[in-house]
Amino acid sequence: MVIDGVVYHVETYHDDQEKALVFLHGFTGSTRTWHPLISRFPNCRVVLVDLLGHGKTESLADVERYSMDRQVADLHQLFQRLGLEQPVLVGYSMGGRTALAYACTYPDSISRLVLESASPGLISDEEQAERRLQDSRLAERIMDEGIYSFVGFWEQIPMFRTQKELPAAVRRAVREERLSQDPKGLAGSLVGMGTGAQASYWSCLERLSFPVLLLTGIKDEKFSGIAKRMMQCLKSGRHVELDAGHALHVEKPAEFATIIKKQLNL
Repeated sequence: MVIDGVVYHVETYHDDQEKALVFLHGFTGSTRTWHPLISRFPNCRVVLVDLLGHGKTESLADVERYSMDRQVADLHQLFQRLGLEQPVLVGYSMGGRTALAYACTYPDSISRLVLESASPGLISDEEQAERRLQDSRLAERIMDEGIYSFVGFWEQIPMFRTQKELPAAVRRAVREERLSQDPKGLAGSLVGMGTGAQASYWSCLERLSFPVLLLTGIKDEKFSGIAKRMMQCLKSGRHVELDAGHALHVEKPAEFATIIKKQLNL
């Protein structure tokens, strides 16, 4: 599907169902990360999207094209083309930041929001500037050293330590998904819509009138703490923690799906 000149990879399942669930993956991810969950939502139309620079969606050389504003605008056009009316929007990590940005920009276009291990961004200019510098350096590393070197580094960061306890087949699938990425796309995503580049959406939280479900892992103290602070701002929020790390849908797929269905009456 071509949106504003960009070729997007989109997958849809259970198209005969009325309720729609849209899933947005995290950094170095793709639609493949959600495949084990598709069968767990038989009563919903399931829509999977590869975000800019990821998976089979086009990776562009123009870094400005990766901005969060452009990504959100693309998603809005994409949802309209698919005929989605107020879907439930689910986002993990980077996809969660994107989902929240979409919800704040088009609050009347979704019915509910599910954020897995996600943040509204950094508040101060100093924090944003420091993070932009870090993301820029990481982007340079990806381009200079290549995808294999970067993935070797990325899978060792503390945020993913709990994934070392996963079955070998699951670890292999996660690694293959990361290795399949285009270095240019990952670098562009970091610089264009990384945590340092995106606007802060903390002030938007109190304006969200629809239910917001926050999912975090008990072993992911950073994002559990962020979720607890977000709860103080949300009018209709709920925070659920699982015995997992950062990627709940990978580490605890059955529990992840069950909580979403239970909390959202799907």
